[in-house]
Amino acid sequence: MTSFTSDHLTLEGARALDSQEPLDLRSEFVIPTKADIASDCLLENDSPREDKCTYLCGNSLGLQPTLTRTRIQQYLTTWATQGVYGHFKPLSNSPLPTWLDVDDKASKMIAPIVGAQESEVAALETLTANLHLLMAAFYRPDAKGEGRHKIILESKAFPSDHFAVETQIRHHSLDPATSMVCIESLSGTSQNSSIISTYEICSIISKHAKTTCLLILPGIQYYTGQLFDIPAITAFAHKHGVFVIWDLAHAVGNVELKLHEWDVDAAVWCSYKYLNGGPGCIGGMFVHERNSKATYDSTGADVEGDEGGDGNERLPTPRRLGGWWGNSKKSRFAMATSPGFIPVDGAAGFQLSNPSVLDITSLCASLEVFEKAGGVKELRKKSLRLTGYLETALRGMDEEKRKMFRIITPDDPKQRGAQLSVLLLDGKEDEGGDGKLLEAVTKGLEKRGVIVDERRPNVIRVAPAPLYSSFEDVWLFVKAFGEALGEYNG
Repeated sequence: MTSFTSDHLTLEGARALDSQEPLDLRSEFVIPTKADIASDCLLENDSPREDKCTYLCGNSLGLQPTLTRTRIQQYLTTWATQGVYGHFKPLSNSPLPTWLDVDDKASKMIAPIVGAQESEVAALETLTANLHLLMAAFYRPDAKGEGRHKIILESKAFPSDHFAVETQIRHHSLDPATSMVCIESLSGTSQNSSIISTYEICSIISKHAKTTCLLILPGIQYYTGQLFDIPAITAFAHKHGVFVIWDLAHAVGNVELKLHEWDVDAAVWCSYKYLNGGPGCIGGMFVHERNSKATYDSTGADVEGDEGGDGNERLPTPRRLGGWWGNSKKSRFAMATSPGFIPVDGAAGFQLSNPSVLDITSLCASLEVFEKAGGVKELRKKSLRLTGYLETALRGMDEEKRKMFRIITPDDPKQRGAQLSVLLLDGKEDEGGDGKLLEAVTKGLEKRGVIVDERRPNVIRVAPAPLYSSFEDVWLFVKAFGEALGEYNG
């Protein structure tokens, strides 16, 4: 980890750090200006780009790569000039794949970002839809709620994960009150700053092991920014016969992932945060090769394999839902209904409808920038430097302002990603409060051209994304944050 001195905690010091930074891809992104974010009108993109805002909100929505406009225009030109031929006809001077193969290109580009074999990943649907698809395939509860029927998740998981779990349980005519187990932290000093330890997670797994089907956890907890120990938790769950699905919405493109090596069963993610695919862009899925082999009977129906009976079965054959794009390419355009659904081996066999070519084109434009960066490993090194600088600068503020906030993200850099969550205290040590300090701080930041994410009633999440954020951005945030705190009069 880089050590920072008082000399670094000045504008000149921040700029010096930027000049020494080996990874600089800021010019690859369109950064809104202060005039842009202050305007209520749609502005032309070719307007002057001076006086850029300080954007530290990539954990909510990543910025637009400059390449995105070019690639989308090429897609639009293909559609305009080729029509339906765009599905099958390669164009010699185009960098874009045919539409029939667009998802294959996305899989090839995303595989190294999540540490997977190309066949184990697919770009499809959206995060929650993909979570439902995985649960439809791998959640096999005992119908009477006596054997394995439970799903374990953390109590403060993103609400959509709770919604998906609750409705899947009800879909099997079970009751979330008895079939859903929520992990609560017992070690935090307040509800807001509760960090869930690996020990606490494993303790819950042990307690409910004989009655648990699935464990669903976030790779990075969206609220606190805690990075969970994915390999250790996965291995412990497997010892107890529990299938593990990871929600990587805040981890993908943020931290190094080695899903295949870590023996992860399955995972889902979105692509509009650190992957910079654009608002609501297509999601992604990982299914370990062991769990995605397609087996079918003489009619072509996807069937269940032998799961043994030792209590440690790992659900080797999915009861997947069928769809056109998950079917074998050999028969995809043959409109016969016999022999039935023959899924492609791998994650691609979980696809339903043909994917949005517009979405994947936008996503792959950003993934080209990841390739320029040399992958997530290099980005992670810069991310550690940026968040380390942010933490040092926040802890270096004057004592009166320091009394008004507390960092609730783990101190250990190995237990966090590119985000620090800051709890605004206003004299309070818990999650209560009227949100007045949060409102004042966010307004103070906004008028200074600083964009962060807020979580009511009193947390701001600050995320210097290493692809485009700078040390100067971090310094400007801390300066604006201090000024906003100083303006607050309660």
